[in-house]
Amino acid sequence: MQKIPRSARPGRALAVTAFAALLYGLGGCSNTPGDLKSLAKGDMAKLSVTAKPVPAPDTMFKDAAGGSHILAEFKGKVLVVNLWANWCAPCKEEIPSLARLKAAYAGKDVAVVPISLGKGDDETAGKAFLARNPPLTFYTEPTYSLTFAFKPAVDGMPTTVIFDKKGMERARLSGGADWSGHDARAVIDSLLAEK
Repeated sequence: MQKIPRSARPGRALAVTAFAALLYGLGGCSNTPGDLKSLAKGDMAKLSVTAKPVPAPDTMFKDAAGGSHILAEFKGKVLVVNLWANWCAPCKEEIPSLARLKAAYAGKDVAVVPISLGKGDDETAGKAFLARNPPLTFYTEPTYSLTFAFKPAVDGMPTTVIFDKKGMERARLSGGADWSGHDARAVIDSLLAEK
């Protein structure tokens, strides 16, 4: 009768396999803060991580009452800026998920800022549409100057640009996405965890 070598015994092989699976699982679950590339999956698969973070542009936009704002006002929070227009069907489709994202982070250092790029009747209709999607606040920039102020310029809608708490652009996503799910929250949580 031939002896089975120790290294080929099922118990040892099973233990080694289990240990390797544990290490793999731990590695997959432990994203370091700000490691956004590893989070570009699922609903966030189209997330483009900014190679060299740049500050938010200082182009003014307005709130529903006509008050002027700039993105730097939100410094100290993870900022999710959504550029959208009432005439853009994919834009309107993703707005409810942005409302759910904002609600999920109520009381935390996260700001969700949808900025409508329509003017005239589009601006009026956009304001009414956003009013049906609380807790989002209506902002508008009808000249499209803001889209060109981003570096690189925003070339389609919807586009969502994500800034860290220092006011630096960290990622953007062109096209519609579900911002209310686990994948989006993982991105936001990663930036929230940064010091």
